[in-house]
Amino acid sequence: MPVAGLYEVLTAFPVVASFHEGVPASPPFEVEIVGTAPGTVIAGSGLPITIERAVAEVEDTDIVIVSTMAVEESWVVDRHPELVAWMQRMHTRGAVLCSACTGLGLLAETGLLDGLPATTHWAFEQTVRASFPKIDLRLDEVLVTAGEREEFVMSGGAASWQDLVLYLIGRFVSPIAAQAIAKFELLERHAEGQAPYLPFLPDTQHGDRLVSQQQEWLKENFAVASPVAEMIRRSGLSDRALERRFKQATGLTPIAYVQQVRVDQAKRKLEQSDLTIDQISWDVGYEDSAAFRRLFKRIARVTPSIYRRKFAPTTKR
Repeated sequence: MPVAGLYEVLTAFPVVASFHEGVPASPPFEVEIVGTAPGTVIAGSGLPITIERAVAEVEDTDIVIVSTMAVEESWVVDRHPELVAWMQRMHTRGAVLCSACTGLGLLAETGLLDGLPATTHWAFEQTVRASFPKIDLRLDEVLVTAGEREEFVMSGGAASWQDLVLYLIGRFVSPIAAQAIAKFELLERHAEGQAPYLPFLPDTQHGDRLVSQQQEWLKENFAVASPVAEMIRRSGLSDRALERRFKQATGLTPIAYVQQVRVDQAKRKLEQSDLTIDQISWDVGYEDSAAFRRLFKRIARVTPSIYRRKFAPTTKR
């Protein structure tokens, strides 16, 4: 889990230094796990974690990292006001505040991210938007820095703590040390961001029945030759009227929505079938496979071939 991984990597310098001269043998970070009170807590995964000190005892620090936190259906605000107040104090005193995955919730409670870009796990999107509407949420990104002095650093999905820790090592130690640690620990930077991992989860609870009907129709008919024209005909609206209502309800224009549905279907076929990319392009509605490849890369940030290698079962590689 992120807290264990972060702790182990940030304390691994003496071992890695014996294999790489660019890594300082003297640990550059003094790492502590802190919380509301000392003791042992059980993480959501069942892993026991030892809290070494209470935050009330920590008067100063250079870096604060809020690791993944258990979130059931929604983020409950004000559960840990003492942690939020402490983080605000640390920020005032110059600390860099970081979050990994759903740890963004606690960082967002400080109010310091209002109006700034941020990222978190894609499954946490609706909760963040509902609880912290002033945050500029960028789920495509796996690592986001913000603030006048880049004092906020946020990583996305659970495994992106690796991007976070390598960024911190590169920033506070050296890029050479970050590279050496990455090789030694087999850590991976997600250079393409979170886009390849994002499922298309459109809003269907917007209350516009006409738009909902078109969404339902698209589930089975996304590959027809002119889906937008057909939706216009089915709705009885003008093209501009449908576009206005569709975007207001879903956040996407009809053509952008169709493209998202088609790429999402293509992802499933790349993962689960041996069809060629040209065949998949045809199956999801594109006769021009070159145009399909360009669209796929624009949305998923990787080519269809790379996506298949990344996510297809091992037996299919």
